[in-house]
Amino acid sequence: MQEFDTPVVDDHLHLDPDHGRGLEAVKDFARSGGTHLLVVNKPSWLLGHEVETGADFRPVFETTVEVVREATELLPGRAWPVLGVHPGLVSKLVDDRGFDPEAARDLMCAGLDTAAEFVREGDALALKSGRPHYEVTDAVWEASNAVLRRGLDLAADCDCALQLHTESTTDLSDVAEWADERGVPGERVVKHYAQGHLTGGTPSVMSDKDRLEDAAERGDPFLMETDFIDDPDRPGAVMGPKTVPRRVDWLLDEGRDDAVRNAHVETPALVYGVDTEATLDR
Repeated sequence: MQEFDTPVVDDHLHLDPDHGRGLEAVKDFARSGGTHLLVVNKPSWLLGHEVETGADFRPVFETTVEVVREATELLPGRAWPVLGVHPGLVSKLVDDRGFDPEAARDLMCAGLDTAAEFVREGDALALKSGRPHYEVTDAVWEASNAVLRRGLDLAADCDCALQLHTESTTDLSDVAEWADERGVPGERVVKHYAQGHLTGGTPSVMSDKDRLEDAAERGDPFLMETDFIDDPDRPGAVMGPKTVPRRVDWLLDEGRDDAVRNAHVETPALVYGVDTEATLDR
């Protein structure tokens, strides 16, 4: 088993205990030197839930909370749930189920309200929202931004971070302005699947070497992730659970100790208020 003299955090991955690798993926992560996970619930429709109300999201979130509890038992650190509504749901509702954009917006906001209950109760660390990364109509874009702003409202109310799935960009200044209007610190707006730098939030950098070199060179707060989707039908779709530990090993070999501390100790404390060293059992 690989071990490092540092916490090793994957900021965004999914675990599907019923249809995917589930805890076996956690074991791979830990054997490779990984210590901490932020586990984001899979999209509701991929877990077999056709939601009609905000309460219908609860079993989706409970599945993630339970697998996080089990994952923590396998890690030298711990795992935390990140709960919310995938922005792609708007298209499932509008295109596949005949919702108008406003009705889709309302249902997705209700799902975020349910997710926020878990954060308030201490059962989740952060929220997840966003907007489509693909072309949509103006009405769907407007509805999606309204959902994102609801996520910021709830992040302010819950005093937590908000992870975002958005279009490919290095500039989220518009979202940063909305966050500022609501009193959400800019660093608590986290763009998942990010490049190595970001204006208007904290980048959760996809762990390929070019992006990580960019982040390390800049020295700004950043996180590392794989976006492992735990879908046996798409085994090579994104990075596997061993990737972040392997990239930490590479960064250390490159003399990037400061970047490793930034991504795995300092930025998790800044963004989520967690102490990855104190929660490390070794």
